[in-house]
Amino acid sequence: MTPPPDPAIPRQEGASDPRRLAAIDLGSNSFHLLVANYQEDRLQVVARLGEKVQLAAGLDDDGRLDDATMERALGCLARFAPFLEGVTPDHLRVVGTNALREAANSEAFIERAEAELGHRIEIIAGREEARLIYLGAAHALAEQGRRLIVDIGGGSTEFIIGERFEPLALESLRMGCVSFSRRFFADGEISEKRMRRAELAALSELANIRRPYQELGWRDPVGSSGTIKAAAAVLAASGDAPEGVITREGLAALRRRLIKCKKLDRVAMEGLKPDRARVFPAGMAILGAIFEAFDLERMRYADGALREGVLYDLVGRNGAEDSRLKTLENLSRGYQVDPRQADNVAATALALAAQVREAWRLNETQVRFLGWAARLHEIGLAISHSQFHRHGAYLLEHSDLPGFSRPEQRLLAFLVRAHRRKFPLKEWQALPAPDRDSHARLALLLRLAVILNHSRPEQPPAAPRLTAEGDTLTLDIGEGEDPALLLNDLEQEAAYLKAAGFELILSRR
Repeated sequence: MTPPPDPAIPRQEGASDPRRLAAIDLGSNSFHLLVANYQEDRLQVVARLGEKVQLAAGLDDDGRLDDATMERALGCLARFAPFLEGVTPDHLRVVGTNALREAANSEAFIERAEAELGHRIEIIAGREEARLIYLGAAHALAEQGRRLIVDIGGGSTEFIIGERFEPLALESLRMGCVSFSRRFFADGEISEKRMRRAELAALSELANIRRPYQELGWRDPVGSSGTIKAAAAVLAASGDAPEGVITREGLAALRRRLIKCKKLDRVAMEGLKPDRARVFPAGMAILGAIFEAFDLERMRYADGALREGVLYDLVGRNGAEDSRLKTLENLSRGYQVDPRQADNVAATALALAAQVREAWRLNETQVRFLGWAARLHEIGLAISHSQFHRHGAYLLEHSDLPGFSRPEQRLLAFLVRAHRRKFPLKEWQALPAPDRDSHARLALLLRLAVILNHSRPEQPPAAPRLTAEGDTLTLDIGEGEDPALLLNDLEQEAAYLKAAGFELILSRR
């Protein structure tokens, strides 16, 4: 890529200032940092670092990250931290993948990691990981046409079919070079039998997507990230394939070479970095199964992966190109949410938030999520009118929502769960401690907005005056034509909130 502009060279008049963006990918095998300037639709790389941390190898039999692995990971993040100076919080994303999705004690690690970085960490779902990988790879590929993107990670492997920047199929399978190393080569032995067992396990994982992917079809199979990059480098160094290309014959020859090594600690090949050698046979077993399942003759390696995708996603985030907006639109349409009521409740919720935003120190992101939750608060009606707030929360927490991280989905789910009836103290207390106050306050605003729109009016009512002091809200309901129903609803709401430790004072001025 083009190097960053020299600060000593005067900027041309009218040129836009570059945005400094950063992404950290907490992968199951490696941690990666990418810092870049974004200007004129291009990323100009400023810093790129990677370390083999092997989180997935640090999972014990109970699925918990061991202390040594956590310390190794935290040390890596400490080395990354100085490169984040000058990057504003809204231009940085830190994402965790399979190992952190699987670890039973991931929250304990994340709390320490966030303290080390001074920034929130988002665990992303497998299909969201696949979407971001495709976004990164698609920007690295200039050619047109439908393509298959494969990314073998430490704990999962992502498969995407897409055209240009639009994915058509996304999948994340639970197989990776680190997890398969533990499963099939734990004692360090390599043999024909062990390689085939690993390949068969991968073929079993692939069985569910093999036919639909083949029916969708592609013209160009492409691999990204470390395992496939290493395979291409080894094959090029041995002369078994052109540079940057993996062929079926070359992969078969590489498989025979690995079996001849007999032990993981003897795996040493030109083009293979020593820190990848122990997980390389497992990665090649997965890659061989992919070639077998999809009947591939060749695959080429391309730069661009998760961290690049995170940066390109950041560019459009919180604007008209935010991928989350399309997801929200698809949810509303798919579950037939009443658009007028959704818009009315959202307008009222945002009007109430504007009045207490300073007192409660609500930031722009929190207010944005309040509006989104308001537009989805009736999504559960598609399942049942009874307990629809619970159904809606379940859908939002457990669905694959492109663009949203797991913490973001949990926030939407909590707000929808909390928008009516008794305040869900159990779910609230299960939230991370730093989030409880803000999440509860957003929920209170949504609850009031729903009550004020109880009669499902044509237009949202004028928002009454609202003031906040700590966990106490004072609402001036004014002098309406028939306030009896509204008063009854608000008095019931005051009782619900009192039982949860909040206070709603009703004022008639």
